[in-house]
Amino acid sequence: MYAVIETGGRQYKVSPGELIKVEKLESEPGSQIQFEKVLLVQKEDGTVIGQPYITNARVTGEILAHERGEKIIVFKYKRRKNYRRKKGHRQWYTALRIKEIAV
Repeated sequence: MYAVIETGGRQYKVSPGELIKVEKLESEPGSQIQFEKVLLVQKEDGTVIGQPYITNARVTGEILAHERGEKIIVFKYKRRKNYRRKKGHRQWYTALRIKEIAV
């Protein structure tokens, strides 16, 4: 069984017990969170596809931690002009464990 959910402007394929990393959510670690924007659910007896979302479907997960990702280097350069700019960035994300998919 798996589902496709939408959060933070992105879509994720999730299944129960899976660990995923999504854009940072405003909740405390250890709390439960429910995703109402479910696009697709694959069950043993068939597939349910939303138009665009499935009504009365939800995915429940537990927030494990808020962490930062790997460093990304942004380097701007213009040849022959002595122009160089180097900047680093680390994006915040939330680690989740998917508990349940309910339709």
